[in-house]
Amino acid sequence: MALTVERTSPPPLAPPLPPPPRGGRLAASVRHNAPGLALAVAGVLAAEAVHAALPAVPMLTAAVVLGIAAAHLPGVHAVVRGRGRAGLSLAGKRLMRVGIVLLGLKLGLGDVVGLGWATILMVFGVVLATFFGTQWLGRRLGLTGDQPLLVATGYSICGASAIGAVSGVLGKDEKDEQHASDVASSVALVTLCGTLAIAVLPLLQHVLGLDPLQFGRWVGASVHDVGQVVATAQSAGPTALTEAVMVKLIRVAMLAPLVAGVAISIRRRKGGAVTTGGRRPALVPLFVVGFLAMVALRSTGLLPAGALDAADFVQELLLAAALFGLGTAVHLPTLARSGAKMALLGLGSWIVVASASYAGVLLTT
Repeated sequence: MALTVERTSPPPLAPPLPPPPRGGRLAASVRHNAPGLALAVAGVLAAEAVHAALPAVPMLTAAVVLGIAAAHLPGVHAVVRGRGRAGLSLAGKRLMRVGIVLLGLKLGLGDVVGLGWATILMVFGVVLATFFGTQWLGRRLGLTGDQPLLVATGYSICGASAIGAVSGVLGKDEKDEQHASDVASSVALVTLCGTLAIAVLPLLQHVLGLDPLQFGRWVGASVHDVGQVVATAQSAGPTALTEAVMVKLIRVAMLAPLVAGVAISIRRRKGGAVTTGGRRPALVPLFVVGFLAMVALRSTGLLPAGALDAADFVQELLLAAALFGLGTAVHLPTLARSGAKMALLGLGSWIVVASASYAGVLLTT
């Protein structure tokens, strides 16, 4: 007797579902990000209130601290770690990039050239010494992950803005909690040291024998954030303030080549391999191109003072929202485990940038 096997054909595949309409995707994205963005807006308003009540506390510093506090408050913690996480991550990355683009409007090529090549080369040397010296020290201390690179970037260029710029070309997934923690802890460290500089550096002006011009250039070459530079230098008068801002903006101009250099280094290290999401690190990220375009636009002299003031206001709001979002990613118990090493790295990097810039100012003035 021959056995017969009945072949059953697989059930027909269901036709693929059509993609949701564009409007539907937009609405879903808004619903997904709205809770976190609403928290970021509340954080900006709170940071502005703190700055208004305590003018010595910069708004961006207050935003970071409030973000860290929000992540650990019992009533807010669940929202920050849950349905608010997507919007806060969006603020920490996307809004940071828009703020960096607008940062270019602070810088005109004529202002840079007017300081002279000796000062430009001095600042370039300080940036290189701080960037590579901090990374070397971080590795010697045994810090892992992206922390040495991020701290080195923040100290050598312009604080939290530079950290946000470099973190955007590392090819890390936006949901990578370790990377988010590294970024947030680096921002917190750099912001803390930059804030301490507002009180410490004016006390050293006469001890180090610096006149107002030299003090201004020292502050511009060694303090991290533009707002912190202004707050520190104004204590020595208008000459110091003008020189500090001009030197600081030279450091800001070096953000674009530094980010491009990091992206090229990552691509070479990976041998051209793709990274998260099938994308390679861009040689020149789009937001860096936007930053350079804003520098060029400012250099034309076509923008009225009112437009520049408005852009500066919007930029500060965007960076405050971004820093609040980054602050919410800080997990204090995790940070405490590497706290001593991070503190030593911050202190060491501060010594490097202050010493290198002091020597450079004495050599060029």
